Amino acid sequence: MNIEFLKKICAVNGPSGHEAEIRNVILEEIKDHIDDYSVDALGNLIAHKKGPGKKMMLAGHMDQIGLMVTFISKEGFLYFSTIGGKSPHMCYGQRFTFANGTKAVCAAERLDSPNDLAFAKMYLDIGAVDQKDAEKYVSIGDVCVYDAAPVVNNNVFISPAIDDRIGCFIMVEALKLIKKPAFDLHFVFTTQEEVGLRGAKTAAYAIDPDYGLSFDVTISADTPKSREFPSKMGGGAAIKLKDASLLCHPTIIKHLEDCAKKGKIKHQFEILEMGGTDSGAIHVTKGGVPSGVVSIASRYIHSPSEMCALSDIEDCIKLTVKALETAIK
Repeated sequence: MNIEFLKKICAVNGPSGHEAEIRNVILEEIKDHIDDYSVDALGNLIAHKKGPGKKMMLAGHMDQIGLMVTFISKEGFLYFSTIGGKSPHMCYGQRFTFANGTKAVCAAERLDSPNDLAFAKMYLDIGAVDQKDAEKYVSIGDVCVYDAAPVVNNNVFISPAIDDRIGCFIMVEALKLIKKPAFDLHFVFTTQEEVGLRGAKTAAYAIDPDYGLSFDVTISADTPKSREFPSKMGGGAAIKLKDASLLCHPTIIKHLEDCAKKGKIKHQFEILEMGGTDSGAIHVTKGGVPSGVVSIASRYIHSPSEMCALSDIEDCIKLTVKALETAIK
């Protein structure tokens, strides 16, 4: 498992709608392991690994959440809109970085109470002396992401953008290991998932797959006073049962469970009441596509310090390889 590549892709600046850099990094890593590839109109990277039988679409999204500059005050402070699901409490006091390297601190106007914290009262500070100075570095519409370095700490990986560079990483590593695919495989590194599963929708329409399988993070229900859910960090590859965007198809659930048992791969089940995955778009494409999800239980999702277990990453890779080398009965 190439941890240095995982660190590399988690450090790439790639908010929704701005995935070109991360797409190029991924393509460079997989180009010698695929038969052909294409980039569609929405920027999805579609990598084809030929195989017998029916078409299987794999999806993991390249984009990450971010902030877009909407206004620059005369004093040089940047007001913003969110891209994807963010919490003001996760952003306050954090550092952000723009594609050109400019750094910003997320701050807020005077608050009478911590409960008053809201995006409408928040701004980004790049240390500019006035509007003219700020405009030397940042323009309206520029997008920034959390500025934090990926780290490995014992058996865990901590980084921004684990959602969903970890899904992309699992796909990349599995693609390298597959020897005898049981399907005609289309690995799609999707765009704009965080703003509505948009890339997966167009890619699935073009590919018209027989099956769909996505890779994404899910809740790790093992922190103090967390809600009771079946998925926990360190519990192995998580086989999704449902989320807000889909009910996973019984055929795919059974296939993943059978492969995990036969391969003696540590696994668990997963239910997510809020949020969705690329399979939410794939499964309702054209006449319908039986779809499922392999998830990795993660703590502190959409924060600058998302966390997951290295052992779970390995289990997800093993399960993916086994599932793609085994025909669906």
